Amino acid sequence: MKSTLQPGTAHTARKPIDRERTIAFMGDELRVYSTPSMCLDIESTCRDLLLAHCDAGEDSVGARIEIDHLGPTLVGQTVELTARVAELALPRVVFEVEVKDEIDTVGRAKHIRFVVDTAKQGERLKRKAEKVKSAKGG
Repeated sequence: MKSTLQPGTAHTARKPIDRERTIAFMGDELRVYSTPSMCLDIESTCRDLLLAHCDAGEDSVGARIEIDHLGPTLVGQTVELTARVAELALPRVVFEVEVKDEIDTVGRAKHIRFVVDTAKQGERLKRKAEKVKSAKGG
């Protein structure tokens, strides 16, 4: 990890709210930005912030997310997600995230990610796959 990553480092992303990012269970007239989509957008915004400071062979994985979904965002609006590094204790990074649409703050979150070595992560996943295969009798 580059020394450029520091507490207070921030990154902002903008996401258009299309049908795919909305709930469908209340019908078309009541479609709004879904909490699972907000979660995904928060994770990707924080990961993008980290990637700008990662060394070759590094990435990150999410470990925890706490979201307060504060209000609706309609199809056709755009949300702006601002992630800020709140705590830095590598490999653990804690983010505070604010989500706003053109009118309101619609979400706040705390998100924890861990910086990983992708080669080591690949080996870890191979060992897990072998255990799964063995447990299934294969």
